[in-house]
Amino acid sequence: MTRRASVALLSALVTVCWPLVPAASAGPGPHAASTVSTVSTVSTTVPATPPAAPITPVPPVLPIVPVAVPVAAHSSGGDLILPVALVGVVGVVTTYGYTKRRRRTATRTTPGGKGWGAAAGGAGWGTPREPPAAPLDALGHRTRRALVAADDAVRTSQEELESVTARFGAAALEPFAEAVVFARDEVATAFGLRQQLDDDVPEDDATRRALLDEILRRCTAAEARLDTQATAFDRLRDRERTTPGALADAERAFRARTGPVASAQTALATLRARYPASAAAPVCDHVEQAKDRLVFATLTVNQAHQCLDEGDPASAAGYVRAAESAVGQTALLTEAVERRAAELGAAEAELPGALAESEAALAEAGPLLREPPDGGPSADPRGRVRRAAAALAEVRTEVASGRYDPLDALRRVVAAGAALDQAPGTAPRAPALLGPATLTARAALGAADSYVTAHRGAVGAEARTRLAEARRRLDQAGQLAATAPQSALAEAQQAERFAKLAQDLAEQDVRRYGNPAGLGGTADSPAAIGRAGLGGAVLGGIVLPGTVTGDGDGDGSGDSDRTGPVVVAFGGETTRRRLGPLSRS
Repeated sequence: MTRRASVALLSALVTVCWPLVPAASAGPGPHAASTVSTVSTVSTTVPATPPAAPITPVPPVLPIVPVAVPVAAHSSGGDLILPVALVGVVGVVTTYGYTKRRRRTATRTTPGGKGWGAAAGGAGWGTPREPPAAPLDALGHRTRRALVAADDAVRTSQEELESVTARFGAAALEPFAEAVVFARDEVATAFGLRQQLDDDVPEDDATRRALLDEILRRCTAAEARLDTQATAFDRLRDRERTTPGALADAERAFRARTGPVASAQTALATLRARYPASAAAPVCDHVEQAKDRLVFATLTVNQAHQCLDEGDPASAAGYVRAAESAVGQTALLTEAVERRAAELGAAEAELPGALAESEAALAEAGPLLREPPDGGPSADPRGRVRRAAAALAEVRTEVASGRYDPLDALRRVVAAGAALDQAPGTAPRAPALLGPATLTARAALGAADSYVTAHRGAVGAEARTRLAEARRRLDQAGQLAATAPQSALAEAQQAERFAKLAQDLAEQDVRRYGNPAGLGGTADSPAAIGRAGLGGAVLGGIVLPGTVTGDGDGDGSGDSDRTGPVVVAFGGETTRRRLGPLSRS
């Protein structure tokens, strides 16, 4: 019988037995006759009931003397002993049960081990407490990792889609393209929230936690959407059956990229000869990186052929996917160099017109320089005009010298014109300056994006966040161009600023990353694909570094336990590693 049932039964017994206590205390015994006599004396209004059977008279031992005693006076202290005892027993049992229940509440655990009581994280019997919230610093670290992983998943998925579009057509790939668009939008929103946390406006702890939780939710949703399409994408590709054709396509694309790499090298040399180092700085390592990707593509294509010759199409499929990614990044890097050359030429063509507009605004603002002295009500506008005049004069000097950075010069001219546009007495020139501002912003954004994509194995969340903010600002400038050109101009300038900051942060990440695993080198390694180009492939996020499970003592005895670099494919964090390592061991 349970404890609660025992208490209930005892309470019922007390309720039933309580009226019988007087009768029980006056039961048969030497005083029975006295009790009857007393009752008959007091209760004069109730007729006596004749006995049902004849009673044999018993001679009394003592004469009965009727005594009139009030009914209330008949109950003595002895009559209350049993009720008081019962109440005491009930109290003891109840107190014991309550104490034991509290003790069990504090120590009892569920089958899952979460606990019910305060000692196990609960808040009472049957009411589990919420798990303790993670510290904000730890939660922030989780969100940064989640942002990097989700952004990499989107970039990898987009690259694989592009590599097979010619083979399957856009219509067959539409569901997967929609998944990529959804994931990209979720990640962009998450980066926007991260930027809100990183800006100059502080949030309280509750708001900060809510934003961090939302970032995690968005990243999880993005990767889950890609994961749900991974199986269908594999069915479409049917890698093992179509590997020979995919390998042939990858090999043709690889051979087609050798010419553009040579052209990019020539274009980069021309940029370095014609402009100062700052003009080509965002793409200065792109040609070398493109060559490195081509070396990796060569090795993976050859290894895929060997796998097919040995009847191992599953391993060949992984090498083909790695070759496709390497060829795609080679194209990205060489095209970035060619695009930079075109942007510098466009900026050079835009500069004279923008310079003329800004100098006309300076002429209109000239009277401010002759009005109240410093400290007067017009001191701030006069300061802006003076700074703008100095910047325009500096650009004029650089252009006259014949060797200058057109994009940087155009940026400074636009900044001077925007400052003059706010001075009293000047005609609005934001519509005329918006085109040059958009050109410089788009150039900075393109350079930063290609750099992050080709070095994403090392680039962290902060650089990616600034890159996403630059993209958002540039989109906003385009939306405001027709209705609010001055606001659009300000957004374009901010887009360029964030893009340059993203590039700087990404380059810092790459310098810190270095080559910690010793990847790279020559192709004389006993590993399946050699070591040449592998460091660049890891840096570019084409493969993830392998692991070593051997003894690690440097004597080579653990080499057989080495897991090859893992190729990544279309999908989120759960599925993107499904092709496994680039190794048949």
